Amino acid sequence: MKWFKRFLAMICLMAILGLAGLAGLYYWIAPDLPDVDSLKTVQLQTPMRVFSADGKLISQFGEKRRIPVRYEQVPKTLIDAVLATEDARFFEHNGVDPIGVARAAFVLITTGRKAQGASTITMQVARNFFLTREKTYIRKVKEIFIALEIERLLSKEEILELYLNRSFLGNRAYGVGAAAQVYYGKDVSQLTLAQIAMIAGLPQAPSAANPIRNPNRGKTRRNVVLGRMLSVNAITQAQHDQAVTEPVTAKYHGAEIELYAPHLAEMARDYLVAKYGDEAAYTQGFNIYLTVDSSTQLQAEQAVLRNLFAYDMRHGYRGPAAQLWAATPAADPATTEATPASLSPDAAEAEEVLPAVSGWRAEQIISHLATVKAHHKLQAAVVLQVAEQTAEVMNAEGVTQTLTWDGIKWAREYRSDTRQGPAPKQASDVLTAGMQIWLRQQGDTLMLAQLPQVSSAFVALDPYNGAIKALIGGYDFGQSQYNRVTQAKRQLGSNIKPFLYSAALENGFTLASLVNNAPITKWDRSQGTAWRPRNSPDIYTGPTRVRQGLAQSINVMAVRTLRQIGINTFIDHASRFGFDPSELPRNESLSLGSASATPLENVRGFAVFKNGGFLIEPFFIERIEGRNERIIEQAQPKIACADCEQALLAQAQATDGETPMLPQCLWPQEQLAPRVISAQNAFLIRQTMQSVIQGGGDWNAGTGWNGTAWRAARLLNRRDIGGKTGTTNEARDTWFSGYAPGIVASAWVGFDDHSRKLGRTSWNANAPRDQITAGESGAKTAGPAWNYFMKSYLADVATERTTVPEGIVTARIDRASGKLSTQIDSSSMFEYFIDGTVPTEVAQPQQPEDPVFEQEEELF
Repeated sequence: MKWFKRFLAMICLMAILGLAGLAGLYYWIAPDLPDVDSLKTVQLQTPMRVFSADGKLISQFGEKRRIPVRYEQVPKTLIDAVLATEDARFFEHNGVDPIGVARAAFVLITTGRKAQGASTITMQVARNFFLTREKTYIRKVKEIFIALEIERLLSKEEILELYLNRSFLGNRAYGVGAAAQVYYGKDVSQLTLAQIAMIAGLPQAPSAANPIRNPNRGKTRRNVVLGRMLSVNAITQAQHDQAVTEPVTAKYHGAEIELYAPHLAEMARDYLVAKYGDEAAYTQGFNIYLTVDSSTQLQAEQAVLRNLFAYDMRHGYRGPAAQLWAATPAADPATTEATPASLSPDAAEAEEVLPAVSGWRAEQIISHLATVKAHHKLQAAVVLQVAEQTAEVMNAEGVTQTLTWDGIKWAREYRSDTRQGPAPKQASDVLTAGMQIWLRQQGDTLMLAQLPQVSSAFVALDPYNGAIKALIGGYDFGQSQYNRVTQAKRQLGSNIKPFLYSAALENGFTLASLVNNAPITKWDRSQGTAWRPRNSPDIYTGPTRVRQGLAQSINVMAVRTLRQIGINTFIDHASRFGFDPSELPRNESLSLGSASATPLENVRGFAVFKNGGFLIEPFFIERIEGRNERIIEQAQPKIACADCEQALLAQAQATDGETPMLPQCLWPQEQLAPRVISAQNAFLIRQTMQSVIQGGGDWNAGTGWNGTAWRAARLLNRRDIGGKTGTTNEARDTWFSGYAPGIVASAWVGFDDHSRKLGRTSWNANAPRDQITAGESGAKTAGPAWNYFMKSYLADVATERTTVPEGIVTARIDRASGKLSTQIDSSSMFEYFIDGTVPTEVAQPQQPEDPVFEQEEELF
């Protein structure tokens, strides 16, 4: 009994000393313990994501990939798997598992080895949030104290949610939501049992058990998890047996990009980084919603690519990307058959070489093509054998395909931007075995292709509020991140002319005014040379109406118009449209488009004509959301609103006590776009831009159909569209800009190398209308992109009726002189005028020279 009492006393003393030691230890390290209260408001590092207006993911930025999930969103099977693997008694202990600690202590005492089984999920949360992974006793003690405090502050569900979202699971994936996407391209709710077990086994060995890098070890770890789930009755024996036999299906999935718009994504990233800084931009979980909707962006992309590929094909084939082996004409065609992609490496090793003299096997071809840098909408392939008008090719997946004559026959040899070789007669004129080539799909036809050297840009926006609806900054973002919509200042060519004639209308001109279409020679004494601007085509018709001058883009008329109104007057007027005056040269070349602007600046100017005279501010971010979908930024665009303008005017003119009859206005005054030209001026320029496309009923035997963009009229068959072509000197830049119901858009095509020409610029103007052919110009080179886009965009858009603003009147004029006419035959037409500017002289009747028009054609 005496020894027993001593033993009890010793036990009590040891307990007291132990508790005192723990208390002392706690107070000793307490100053170094973090504030666990921060877990209540923890902000997980979440990447920035960029979405279209209709919610399609465009891009994701951030080093850590994380898709936070709430506890109730996690499948019960996944929770069971995690608990069975990491902490089976999680819901029973208070943050520290005594059984686990005892087991770890026993292993340490008996073997001298530190066990890994003592850490509970709560302790792992403590380590992940507040501590390092160094294996020291003091860190373990801190981990225990922090875990106890976490259990006091948070519920078990909250702790488990933190763990599921914080754990690193390999391949930059943090949390089960990101892991489901990275490894399987799925939402966490769509995972199979085998996939759940694979993810649940990753926290302890995210590299060693990574199913992509180490599929065999990953499978072993997965089966261990399944075994533990079976041992705790989380799954049945049948479920276990089926899951362990499933193959490893994990492969790397990038962010699930749903819409290709990389230049827009980069614009959004730049904006957020500039405003919030790198750290916040990439980790605070910003969701940026753009003004671009996916269907319109896709229509623009397809239009631009179709146009670029068409230009490339017109100018010839520049040859293969590489020659992998020398062609051997005498080789037996049977030896050029590729090894099927389905063969295993061992089986492929026994196959014949391709061809026998080359030493290249199917597996080698596939391996080589895997190293070739991808380009947008192009796939690399190798020519295996060539027949009379077909070729067999193999792509990077090992699939063999037949390239038919329809996909080959376009490939005349490229010799220069203005010359091509003869059309090929057989496939061997273009291709030989061993060539590494590019392919693309055009409808149902596989096409021989090449990486375009020419560049393009396209932008479309809402003319009433400036919202960008589509933006293509170049062919391939991977090839060049240069955003030509916002960064490329290129000469405008004849795209400047609507702004020039808008200035003319404010300075005494009408659409019926005559300007002499005659050659100009201006001697420069200082240079000892003469400036001779020329028309394209080089035809001169004498005095010609302003409407025709713009519709046919007559250069010498533009120069004479600028002379009459004055360079300074025009520069002041053009600056109202948002153009930088410093970019507008103070000489007569300005009238021909020597001024430089970006496509975005250009389309902003054209929007003024469509919206009735208001200068809007282009924008591309509709809203930015922070965590929990909280809106932290909302666009407040400037609105072009004629009704609001009238309401404010009526209110200002109302006398005391009088309540004016106000048009409806939904916008505050500070959100209204400023008026920069009159509604009448904007209407008349819209009319002239309709003539660019429709022709306005004018046919001229010398210059052809009156309208440089008649292709748009033929393709679109609408009378509510208008636009303007633009071609700079020697076709270095080509443009087409114009409007349609609810939208305005601008297309540009050119080389990034300013010195390189797009090609010849000749135009056979004497051909019948349906046989007119042109070289590279705004109408032929940039116009098709605009036309293709509008064809798709307007498919379901109702025709817009012409609304004539107050202050516009019509009068019948003589086509030749622009004076009033009493005739009702083809020598006359109706024209629009600003009230008070109608001609007062009457033209003398004359016999019409052109018998094509048997009756009048009105414009309205």
